[in-house]
Amino acid sequence: MNLDFSPFTFQVLKNYIWDGFLFSVEVTFVATVLGLVFGTVLAMMRLSSFKPIAAVATFYIVVMRAIPLLMVILWFFLLIPLLTGYPLGDRYSAYITFTAFEAAYFAEIMRAGIKSIAPGQRFAAMALGMNYWQKMHIVILPQAFRNMLPVLLTQVIILFQDTSLVYAIGAYDLLKGFEQMGKNYARVEESYIMAAVAYFIICFLLSLCVRSLQKKLSIIR
Repeated sequence: MNLDFSPFTFQVLKNYIWDGFLFSVEVTFVATVLGLVFGTVLAMMRLSSFKPIAAVATFYIVVMRAIPLLMVILWFFLLIPLLTGYPLGDRYSAYITFTAFEAAYFAEIMRAGIKSIAPGQRFAAMALGMNYWQKMHIVILPQAFRNMLPVLLTQVIILFQDTSLVYAIGAYDLLKGFEQMGKNYARVEESYIMAAVAYFIICFLLSLCVRSLQKKLSIIR
């Protein structure tokens, strides 16, 4: 096999890759922000002493974590328009799918973070006269979020990698950009090698940031 990367100049890379990279980042950002909000609510529901609420959250989390992400992507893209009559399109399907899917993983991370807080913190908040919601958003959740931040950021890296699965609904993400570039220049093998290198560099740099943050948090503790 004779590999030739010479056709892939900076301008060619920019023309084919930039839009796909931005879409991958957009999906990652939207799913992270909304998934954290939804996941935190799910975590609090699962820890609730009211069993029906805890059962609903547990069912959602277990089901989402048991189904392959690719299948969930296809569900939202194909079934929701079939049921509602309104097509979401690849962009909004990706936003909704990844938010719903990642919320289940964020929920378990946040649940572990909440349970890691010493009982004395809860008792101190109660002694100050705080109600449940004040106790959670003033005392418990900030500490839980700090404890789980490295794990949450690691999950975000995994989320960025998983955005490559939107190829199944025809979305133009980072991987799709490399694929189109390779097909147009008849250098498919080279384009996939470059895609692998690009994903490795991005995720490796992000993992270094997570490791550095983890060290700083351990010093603070």
